[in-house]
Amino acid sequence: MERPMPRPPEYLRKVQDFVRRELIGSEELLDSLAPAPLPLYGRFADTGLANWWLPKRFGGMELSLEESVQIVSELSYGDAGAAFTLFIPVLTTSMVGWYGSEELQERYLGAMAADNSFCATLGSEHEAGSELARMSTVVRREGDELVLSGQKAFSTNTDFGRFLVVVARVEGAASEYLAVVVPRDTPGVVVDKRWDVVGLRSSATYQVSLNEVRVPAGNALKGNGLRILEVGLNASRILIATTALGIARRARDLCMDYAKAKVVKGAPLVNNPVFAAKLGQFEMQIDVMANQCLAAAREYDAIAAGANAGAEFLRQGTLKSAVTTKMFCGQVGWEVLSAASEMFGGVGFTSEALIGKLLRDVRYVSIVEGGDDVLRELVFSRYVVPVSKRR
Repeated sequence: MERPMPRPPEYLRKVQDFVRRELIGSEELLDSLAPAPLPLYGRFADTGLANWWLPKRFGGMELSLEESVQIVSELSYGDAGAAFTLFIPVLTTSMVGWYGSEELQERYLGAMAADNSFCATLGSEHEAGSELARMSTVVRREGDELVLSGQKAFSTNTDFGRFLVVVARVEGAASEYLAVVVPRDTPGVVVDKRWDVVGLRSSATYQVSLNEVRVPAGNALKGNGLRILEVGLNASRILIATTALGIARRARDLCMDYAKAKVVKGAPLVNNPVFAAKLGQFEMQIDVMANQCLAAAREYDAIAAGANAGAEFLRQGTLKSAVTTKMFCGQVGWEVLSAASEMFGGVGFTSEALIGKLLRDVRYVSIVEGGDDVLRELVFSRYVVPVSKRR
């Protein structure tokens, strides 16, 4: 006798209800590059789940990264752009949470939990690209203030975030970097434009200029800014990988719905052995993606639960599992969506087909927070080459 499936936890049921109510069937709006932030993000906050990972001491739910994987898989089943908007603040808040002073944590993380607001990280630049050590944004100290100047290329949620974490090179010190908390309304923070992105169009990513932006010196996080950014990217990379899982699950279900209605050689396509084999392949790929995302999240959670988690994260920097999970899910997700779009024939190459939107959405997984070629080199240099042979 088959055992009944366990009932999902309450937080996950709330997410699933939100997805059915706000995302499924709203694809035209979600893909329209409508003004940000979309009102539906406020309605997500009404579920009590906004910024679900924030610590309980600040009024958050303190859900783990493993639980976050389940949430993001469901959200991205409905729309990966909405999922990205809702979880990407984890990059910023984890940096502040591990390396900000108690005063900074209380002021910014406590406020986020109280008003369900957003935040953003400013790291990438046009010229530096993946070589963040070459960044041109600089920070200098003047008395009790830090002054930041430069331009950042891609930053999601910036325009409507409560605060930003800016990574900058210390002026006059080629190898010193700071990560600095900057309130969004600080004079000199200028949003130059919102990017017209190919996918994830319900999210909002901006180019931002910093013109002699002044903040208190105490707004600097403790430690090397680039290393702190590496730590922050671990959680967000795992969740970015998870969006590929949610998109692939949605594509599988669309293919099944299409196959039940499509007649080929006098019989429903769902009875075709070639189609069945492809769907079996999808299911295998989806299962492995899910297991990999959960395994990486558990590794992260194990470190986070330690007494000296911040120091241990700094020691390790980039977690191999976070990088390989993002690479794997981005590549497999693209493979699933490419095959799925072919199964729709000519319709799959039209703007009217939802499968085309999913194909555009999944492409971002292999591009943001380190393209695959960049991450391949990182994995090779840090984890393939033996320590004793490095030069």
